[in-house]
Amino acid sequence: MTRLKLGVVDQSPVRTGGTAADALRETLELARIADRLGYSRYWLAEHHSTNSFAGSSPAVLIPRVASVTRDIRVGSGGVLLSHYSPLQVAENFRTLEALFPGRIDLGIGRAPGGDGRAALALQYGRGRIDVDRFPQQVEDLAGWMTDAFGDGHPWRRVRAMPRAQSVPELWMLGSGGSSAYYAADRGCGFSFAQFISGVDGAGQVRHYRDRFRPSAWRAEPAASVALGVICADTQAEAQRLASSMALWGMRIMHGRDRGIPSPDEALAEMGAAWTPPRLGEDGARMIAGDPAQIRDELHRIAARCAADELMIVTVTHDFDARVRSYELIAEAMGLEARGSA
Repeated sequence: MTRLKLGVVDQSPVRTGGTAADALRETLELARIADRLGYSRYWLAEHHSTNSFAGSSPAVLIPRVASVTRDIRVGSGGVLLSHYSPLQVAENFRTLEALFPGRIDLGIGRAPGGDGRAALALQYGRGRIDVDRFPQQVEDLAGWMTDAFGDGHPWRRVRAMPRAQSVPELWMLGSGGSSAYYAADRGCGFSFAQFISGVDGAGQVRHYRDRFRPSAWRAEPAASVALGVICADTQAEAQRLASSMALWGMRIMHGRDRGIPSPDEALAEMGAAWTPPRLGEDGARMIAGDPAQIRDELHRIAARCAADELMIVTVTHDFDARVRSYELIAEAMGLEARGSA
């Protein structure tokens, strides 16, 4: 049986009592560990105007992560294209590919990555980019990445630099809506963010596969599903660790952005009313359990969604618990360890 590929999505979480600098140092350390453990790729998320996640600029973090790793692919999960010029994004990632050939992923999304005021600030001086223009932005980005503008196209004489022998892999990220169709029509990879949407990814991946058209990016479809996972030596400990994100989510709903709380703080505030995440629920944002439970559930989700790969998002208050979760998952799923970077 083909071994299921597992990647990492890192939001660079900031714990209560910690700092953004701590979170970024932990991102570099976790990337080294993920490379050694045999994870397939390491994606950096983009968030704005929040105290809880330090990952605001994937294009800045990617070269640093790539420089401290050796084999793992490194990319964006993802660049929020509506805020930026497609030419700027193309040149940023062409540069990254020239520096780290064969290792760079360009994942793009259309979510704002923050509240409305942050979105306006990011587009300062350009005016609001209407979401309806996103397909054209994707088209222009693809044109600059692959030099595919035809004769008579207004951007035909504008060349994205630098020139290199390869280009990054292009991935469309989505949590619903039309992202699966954009990815299929463009012929790029598709990653469904189940950890954000709380919607079963099976339907989205099916739409993508049914509609996929081969392209310069890839001849066959490639689909992944990103979900929250916490693994510990016991189910009880995994569920205890999961309480941190449960309280964080409740606080965010009430406008309280304080970072990722500790399990003790979370359980004290939520009390007996809190129910740990259950295994076996289609569309679950997070699964938490011991290694055998996580192994079985990851295989079940991958089979249900027809996913080639799962992207694992693990957020805990304690960094050592986060590392331990990724180690236990790698062992349970039979990843092939690599030498040190």
